[in-house]
Amino acid sequence: MPTRSSRRLGLLCLLLVCAACARAPRPPVTRPQDALVAELASNVALMDDADPASLRVALDQSLSWLRTRPVDHRFVYGPREVTAGELVSALERLRARLTDGMSSLDVSKAVMEDFELLESAGGEDGTVLFTGYYEPVIEASLAPTAEYRIPVLSAPDDLIEVPLEPFAERFASERVFGRLEGRRVVPYWNRAEIRGGKLGERKLELAWVKDPVSLFFMEVQGSGTLRLIDGTERRVGYAASNGRPYRSIGALLIQEGAIPREQMSMQALRAWLAANPSERERVLDYNESYVFFRFLPGAAVGSLGREVTPGRSIATDARLFPKGGLAFIHTDHPVRMADGSVQWRPLSRFVFNQDTGGAIRGAGRVDVFWGRGSQAELAAGMMKQKGRLLFLVPKPRAPAVTAR
Repeated sequence: MPTRSSRRLGLLCLLLVCAACARAPRPPVTRPQDALVAELASNVALMDDADPASLRVALDQSLSWLRTRPVDHRFVYGPREVTAGELVSALERLRARLTDGMSSLDVSKAVMEDFELLESAGGEDGTVLFTGYYEPVIEASLAPTAEYRIPVLSAPDDLIEVPLEPFAERFASERVFGRLEGRRVVPYWNRAEIRGGKLGERKLELAWVKDPVSLFFMEVQGSGTLRLIDGTERRVGYAASNGRPYRSIGALLIQEGAIPREQMSMQALRAWLAANPSERERVLDYNESYVFFRFLPGAAVGSLGREVTPGRSIATDARLFPKGGLAFIHTDHPVRMADGSVQWRPLSRFVFNQDTGGAIRGAGRVDVFWGRGSQAELAAGMMKQKGRLLFLVPKPRAPAVTAR
């Protein structure tokens, strides 16, 4: 848990975002028009704690995707709608202003020249829960052996994409998959059925791993790196899912009293599964959702099909928040010190909404991408912090007046 000093630092940074205000309970947000609200003071100071170079990298990925949209494609920012053309223009102007060595105040000023703030309505208590995800590295083989016998599967050819609603693309709904059963589209085989061999004759294996728990957590993360026997690496990313709803095995073990709620983390889950091998399949199969992978030519990609940037890319509910949008987050994150201890530090920076996930539901959830390595794994495993989420929407621009 955060130390008292880190909580104080977090509060000081939070005051820079906006004055603290009590919030009445809210009903769950179900429409993008209600996900963002205008409740902030006009003189907000947003202090960015990371380097401008990484912000430019993430900005370029969003720009690359937004330029593929029709210029009149409309994105919903709560009470406002903005065209792709307006977003591209505002982000291009911001890109031209960002230079190396800028202070956090300079970055904030550069952003606020063209953008104004809207705040996430949050969950029922009006707050936002922040978690983290990362790119795991797991041992694998391109051929099955007695040691490497758990398959990493590619998407089967009878998987059918199911539109969620007639205007799903307008509201950035995520992709959902199923299969044909007669004339009906039904959810695909569940995790237990796939693990039991339902797809065994399809030749879908990309590779084989020796630890089913590591593969399970790679599914949860959505991407990863396979470190092969010869020392080379192959990146894999999300290709599709089986259409089953995500169910948290952590919530299951809390409910069963196996792990206390206050001690729950990815590290605690791994330790419990290692100590209870006879329960492993039952617990993993509780999450019926199953992820299929594909080989990636480069770095990990998000739901936009563009590379995600460590510390600068976030995942939100794609049904509620605009894809590719510029946002600002404030919360806490863990840092492992040289002596092995963990300290909680404020996290305050501009980010881009470039991913989504089956467990990220509602206006009160954000997942921060941390990249790869031990620090990334620590943050992904331990983050369960409340915080604030703000989106930056381009300021309305007055139409040009042509002189006679």
